[in-house]
Amino acid sequence: MAIDNLLKRISVNPNICHGQPCIKGHRIMVYLILDLLAAGISPEEICGPDYYPTISIQDIHACIVYANRFVKYQAVPLAEQIHA
Repeated sequence: MAIDNLLKRISVNPNICHGQPCIKGHRIMVYLILDLLAAGISPEEICGPDYYPTISIQDIHACIVYANRFVKYQAVPLAEQIHA
């Protein structure tokens, strides 16, 4: 799936989830998916019955693409830079 189509799966609305980026049509914030991926949970498990069965693998890929774009185009200070 093209990156632009994946990004269409992410919504940022100040009236939904306090403006946090979410999977469109859901109140599942991008950072929640990223936290699960960082914890070693597979995309298939995240879409399964124990986590978020209403989303798809493409939604998870969209979260990864969104995070990649954010890191690529925004300055994200690391802890050692903040305390230096």
